[in-house]
Amino acid sequence: MILEMKVPSPGESITEVEIAEWLVEDGDYVEKDQAIAEVDSDKATLELPAEASGVITLKAEVGDAVEVGAIVCLIDTGAEKPEGSDEKSNEATEKETAPVQKEAEKAPQPVQAKETYASGVASPAAKKILDEKGVDSTTVKGSGRDGRITKEDAVNAVPSMGTPTGGNRGETRSKLSMLRRKVAERLVSAKNETAMLTTFNEVDMSAIFELRDQYKVDFKNKHGVGLGFMSFFTKAVVRALEMYPAVNSMIDGKEMISYDFCDISIAVSGPKGLMVPVIRNAENLTFRGIESEVKRLAIRAREGEITVDEMTGGTFTITNGGVFGSMLSTPIINPPQSAILGMHNIVERPIAREGAIAIAPIMYVALSYDHRIIDGKESVGFLVAVKEALENPTELLMDNNVKKALEM
Repeated sequence: MILEMKVPSPGESITEVEIAEWLVEDGDYVEKDQAIAEVDSDKATLELPAEASGVITLKAEVGDAVEVGAIVCLIDTGAEKPEGSDEKSNEATEKETAPVQKEAEKAPQPVQAKETYASGVASPAAKKILDEKGVDSTTVKGSGRDGRITKEDAVNAVPSMGTPTGGNRGETRSKLSMLRRKVAERLVSAKNETAMLTTFNEVDMSAIFELRDQYKVDFKNKHGVGLGFMSFFTKAVVRALEMYPAVNSMIDGKEMISYDFCDISIAVSGPKGLMVPVIRNAENLTFRGIESEVKRLAIRAREGEITVDEMTGGTFTITNGGVFGSMLSTPIINPPQSAILGMHNIVERPIAREGAIAIAPIMYVALSYDHRIIDGKESVGFLVAVKEALENPTELLMDNNVKKALEM
């Protein structure tokens, strides 16, 4: 029996996918549920499992755009699995690799060009042409006897437009994945279709450092996840969104939609590009809940297991360029959202504290926002509220009860 495998729908509104990579070859025997291909949609990269066991016939090539519901391969379910295929493949591999060294020894070695006093020397006629062109003879490879530069070599020589280095000047060209193309379109769209501005501030992370130093070991031992910065930032953002609801809104035509919940998107760099999985109802999560969800989503994104549903929605985004060493940036809004908070690296810097110079761990933060619905007063107030919560987390994020907040 021949089974026709069709492209399943990866999610609502997705009409086609792109074959990113075949994990098997035409004519291979595959097992049921074995991953046979990776497909890119405009939102995620997903694995395509075999629907039955049998011999596979591929009907699409890498890079092909295939509509949802189209046939991508055939599986002959009546074909029997070759006996001892694993053992034979191992033996074949050994047999193929064993003679390599012997063959390499037997292979004739390339004849090296003979080096003489004439190598790289231009004939009088060639030298005159090179001088007129302003070409250094040492940059020209001679085709004459013993490497001598001929008149023809000089005529064909191209003057260098810069300092000759003798280095490689090759280039490669590769097709962008559907996901990367969609990300590019969304970023350009966000720049062109929103009145995007960015406001900046700095945060003294001393209080958070002290809390983490005191409780991170016990927190990890009890909950199985680390006490990172993302839970503090998420808590601070939720508090600020409740204070400034316009930041937790988006434009739909001539209307503004505001939300009474906080679905926080977190930007994660995955093997196929930027992913933005969503922490649902972050306002209801504890520090442990946020850290557990961040870890779960980040792992799924980096392993290519994230689903479209897990990346759909989101009312506000947090991105952390600090993990790559970024000091400051202007993050681009994740449409249709209206704002995004950028975190950056933490560096010890001199600051004024109580009339004296002190050294403190400082992080620069940036809020990019859509000025069409968020005014300067609200954007600055929002970022100041985030700063206040991060600099005084015990009072503003933990109700002056650290152990209860961390469930210690």
